[in-house]
Amino acid sequence: MDDADTGQAAATSLDPEDQARANWYGLISRLYYGPVDGNLLAEISRAGPEGDTQNGAGELIAAWRGLQDACRTAYPALVRQEYDRLFVGVGKSEVSPYLSGYAEPSAPDRYLVRLRSRLAAWGLGRREGAFEVEDHISGISDIMRRLIEDRQSLADQQRFFEEFAYSGAIRFCAALQNAPSANFYRHVGTLTSVFVRIEKAALEMGEGPDWSQ
Repeated sequence: MDDADTGQAAATSLDPEDQARANWYGLISRLYYGPVDGNLLAEISRAGPEGDTQNGAGELIAAWRGLQDACRTAYPALVRQEYDRLFVGVGKSEVSPYLSGYAEPSAPDRYLVRLRSRLAAWGLGRREGAFEVEDHISGISDIMRRLIEDRQSLADQQRFFEEFAYSGAIRFCAALQNAPSANFYRHVGTLTSVFVRIEKAALEMGEGPDWSQ
C-alpha cells in the first residue's frame, strides 16, 4: 500500500489502544506478506504477552503464545518452504491468500471493483511496482492499519472491516488451518482468526478493542 512512513508519523499520537490495534494489523500483514525470516522469528519469540484478558482476548494471548512457541522451534529455511507450498505453489497455491475468492467466491471481480473504488476515495492504492493484488490478506490488513493510524472514523473502519476483511479472513484462516502442508502457518492462521473475531465483536459494540493493557 502507500508509503508506511506517513502512517507511522500519524500514529505517534494515537491513543494507546488504537496504536496497539494498528500494531496487530501491521504484524498480521507482515506475517503473510512473505516468508517469516529469522529476525522476525526471534522478535516474536522474545516479545512479551499481547492484549488483555477482556472480551475474549485471553484466547488471543493463548494464540500468541502458541505462535511464540512455534517461532522458537522454527527454522527459517523450512518456514520459507512452507510459505511457498501454501501460498505460492507451482501453477496453483494450496491456499489462496486473496480474500475476494473467500468473501465472494461467485463474483471475486465485483469485490475487487468495490475495494479499489473505496481505496481510491481515500487516496489509497498499491505502491508503484507492487505485484500483489489489493485483496491479498497482507494488503487488507495493512489497509486496516492505515485507517486506524489515519484516524478514519470507527464507523468507516467497521464498514471496511465488515465488507472487505472479516468474512474473507475467517474463511481464509479455516482453509489455512486445514491445509495439509500447514505447520508453522497453522499457528499464524489461529492468531489471525482469533484476532479478527474479537475485533468484529468489539466494533459491533461501537468501540475498538483495547489491546493496550
